Amino acid sequence: MTQPQTTFGLGRIGQIALTVTDIGRAVSFYRDSLGMRFLFQVPNLAFFDCDGIRLMLSLPEKAAEGSSSVIYYKVADIQQAFETLTSRGVAFEGEPHLVAKLPDHDLWMAFFRDPDQNLLALMSEVRP
Repeated sequence: MTQPQTTFGLGRIGQIALTVTDIGRAVSFYRDSLGMRFLFQVPNLAFFDCDGIRLMLSLPEKAAEGSSSVIYYKVADIQQAFETLTSRGVAFEGEPHLVAKLPDHDLWMAFFRDPDQNLLALMSEVRP
């Protein structure tokens, strides 16, 4: 096992997720009532820009799942960040994986939990 990189540390938040019960109603509220800048929508997900931090609205993954927030940390090299954090004992729920191919970049993520089981994620926008 390699030694942990001591200069690496998470800092910049790239995205925050909120669980909602109705995507259409939530989009109308955040876009029309709050005046937030709407970015795009895909099935069961909608995205807004909050001055450089993305807000993702989503339906619950499982029917019994309650509301929660997820903090997404933006990293330049997701594989390197994954390896560094793994070497520090962070247990990921899976390898970094491609989430979406967007017009100008590929979106990659990897998920892990803090000691209280709060879901956190690494995210990386990979340009072609």
